[in-house]
Amino acid sequence: MDVVAGYRAALDAAAERPGAFLVGGISLGAHVATAWAADRAPAGLAGVLVAMPAWTGAPDGAPAAAAARATAAQVRAGGLAAAVATARAGAPPWLAEELARAWAGYGPGLADALDAAAAEPAPDLDALGSLAVPVGIAAVVDDPVHPLVTARAWARALACAAIRTTTLAALGADPAVLGSAAVLAWQRATGAGR
Repeated sequence: MDVVAGYRAALDAAAERPGAFLVGGISLGAHVATAWAADRAPAGLAGVLVAMPAWTGAPDGAPAAAAARATAAQVRAGGLAAAVATARAGAPPWLAEELARAWAGYGPGLADALDAAAAEPAPDLDALGSLAVPVGIAAVVDDPVHPLVTARAWARALACAAIRTTTLAALGADPAVLGSAAVLAWQRATGAGR
């Protein structure tokens, strides 16, 4: 299934369940969840947890989009093993392992999924401004692919948002710090974390 359509289908299914709920994601998942929340605004939506937004609006020139397109081309030219070898050579070991695990899960659809991610628009400033629920944003201060400046622009555009930051080293030591940062930021946006 198309990666973006798959995310949206999962969000639609969550909205059908009774009670309050949060939606969110990392990078592309953050873009899709936020756009979905702004477009759909379901009654039970209590907020959005955003981790590492990569761009605002069109992906033109965004480092994450360029990286996804380059990896897709490499997968098509040399296969998954070549892309993983490149990741191992240029990324921290923990990140290379995570990418290898995640990429393998896409099987032969990896290159198409990466191209879809690189082409998918993120919410623009108007869409972000229309979102009425609290949003918690987790940003990594030293990640050049998901720039802190993007997370800050999202926080300024959103009606009710807070941002918490972490580092690549902290994320590598404990992947839970990213989710914790998003939840703590969301609590602050709701007023519960002040």
